[in-house]
Formats: sequence, structure tokens, C-alpha cells
Amino acid sequence: MSNAEAYPISAIAPPLAGRASASQRWSHLVFLHWRVDAALVAPLLPKGLVPDEYDGSSWVGLIPFVLDRATIFGSPPIPYFGTFVEVNVRLYAVDSAGRRGVVFVSLEASRLAAVLAARALFSLPYVWSHTRLTVDSGQYRYSSTRHGDRSKRTEIVARPGRDAVVDNPLADFLTARWALFTSIRGRTVHLRNHHAPWPLFGADLVSLDDTLLAVAGFAGLADRAPDSVLYSPGITTWFGRGN
Repeated sequence: MSNAEAYPISAIAPPLAGRASASQRWSHLVFLHWRVDAALVAPLLPKGLVPDEYDGSSWVGLIPFVLDRATIFGSPPIPYFGTFVEVNVRLYAVDSAGRRGVVFVSLEASRLAAVLAARALFSLPYVWSHTRLTVDSGQYRYSSTRHGDRSKRTEIVARPGRDAVVDNPLADFLTARWALFTSIRGRTVHLRNHHAPWPLFGADLVSLDDTLLAVAGFAGLADRAPDSVLYSPGITTWFGRGN
């Protein structure tokens, strides 16, 4: 499967097939992305997937945000365990049917119950970490340190801008992702999600002190400036069942 044969990127999500199985609110997202060679990405993908490329490059994302108002099968929002700061390292892939999606290399979260549930149900590589967001003078400071291994950490300081990002093909490629891929018992599974179009704004990366990218297999990447920095105040997303 080549990128030319993949489903077109759209800022508008296609509808879910059937009822949603869960929902979450994602708030105060910072999207940091770097260009990388597809040869570095390919070995990290579940079987049957190839790197998704834009402008001749694969892309690696480091994305912190606040997750809250989590529901499961129509439940009310789950208190405490359904609210935390998450930081993930993610890649982009295409399957043999041309379906695009996100592949997570790691996801840092501070709620152990949520970590264990996501690992057990969906084989997502969540890691129990001490995560935090503080906001001061318009700057968003996200931090994460893994329990049991403090060398695996990140601190991201970003300042959202006021200029909206619209009709931007690269921004759509990096953020308009309506599915994730995961490997469950040796089978690559495609899990759909649906939400309103992202409200996106430019942003400045004030500072970055990170080892998560290197741990994920991208040594030295955090030492250079990202090729794209975006901010979103957030959206509510709904999840479908895997296929």
C-alpha cells in the first residue's frame, strides 16, 4: 500500500459505524511534530502497516494534553480515574486497505487504574507516570516522570498563539486522524474515533527537556526544534468498536 492509494485526509470525521463505546474530553493539547525518515518508523509499526508520509517524510509526534470526562458504554463521566494529564509519542501509518491511523509508541498517564485497563483491553502502551500541567502567564508547562525510572521523563513549555490555523494540509495530516492501530494478541486492530473538526492555533515551543522520544527510538530528535507546533483548546471525542 502506497500513500497515494490511502484514503484522503479530511478535517471532517466520517461517522462511526454503530453506537459509540466510550467518550473522552481532550483539552489544552500541544502538538509537537518532527520529520523523520520512514525507515526509522517502519520497524515500530504493528504488522501489516506502513509509514504514512507527508511531503516525503514520516512524522513523530510528542503530544501532551488533559484527558477528562471519560465515559464507558454511556456511563456518567468517571470521577478521578477518568481525569489526568497524558503525554504520548505517536506515529502515523496506513494499512493494506488504505486506512490511515495513529500508532502509539508510549502514553504516559498518572492514573494506574486507567493505565492497567487500557493495556489489558486494547494493548495500548500506557505507562504509569507522575504527570502534571501548570499554567502561568499564558505558558503551559507539562511534565511527566515515570514511576520506577525517573530517567524517562519530559517537560514541555509552550505558549499558544492567537492565529487560527485553517486550510492547512500539513496540520490536517498531523491532527485529522480518525482511528488508531494497535496489536491485540498478534492481530492488528483498527479502532475508530469521531469528533468535531479540530480548532487549531499556532504556538511557540518555549522549552523542551525530553527523553521520551529517545526511549521511543528517536535519539537526538528532542535536540532540534520541531517542524510543526500547534495548539488546540480541545474537543470531545467518541470511540467506536475495533475491526
